[in-house]
Amino acid sequence: QGLSADPTTFAAYRETEVIHARWAMLGTLGCVTPELLAKYSGVPIAEPVWFKAGSQIFAEGGLDYLGNPSLVHAQSILAILACQVILMGGAEAYRVNGGPAGEGLDAINPGGAFDPLGLADDPDTFAELKVKEIKNGRLAMFSMLGFYVQAISTGKGPVENWAEHIADPSGVNGLTLATATKFTP
Repeated sequence: QGLSADPTTFAAYRETEVIHARWAMLGTLGCVTPELLAKYSGVPIAEPVWFKAGSQIFAEGGLDYLGNPSLVHAQSILAILACQVILMGGAEAYRVNGGPAGEGLDAINPGGAFDPLGLADDPDTFAELKVKEIKNGRLAMFSMLGFYVQAISTGKGPVENWAEHIADPSGVNGLTLATATKFTP
């Protein structure tokens, strides 16, 4: 019994976990990077906090990706939704139906053109990298959960919460903020 009793089901769960881990690692980086750039590098980003950035589409003039109106100038949430569904749905359908891995390749780690640095050439190193990837991915999934909870409870981004905690560790931490929600979306 259990989750790994059937090898086919276990393989599907493993593939799903790795894919979610990779998205979480990208998401974590995407949540932190704009805020870091705006706070410490002075890069002018209209809204660096990850959970507030999407609301810019409803502002006058819409949303300019990377602050440049000639790249993508989004003014319609329905157009963005349609593009997301088509692009992500198409990519997911391509992946599920064999996709770029082709026949006979590992769906999770296909290698070949997807390993331009040759990291999978040595089997021992490759096994170690797979373990590191899943551990970092699990940490990133947990970090995203923390970002969600912080956003709801403080109304601030992760970098701002971290900076406030570093400035006053005993006054600003999870225990002092656990009693009340200070933000209503």
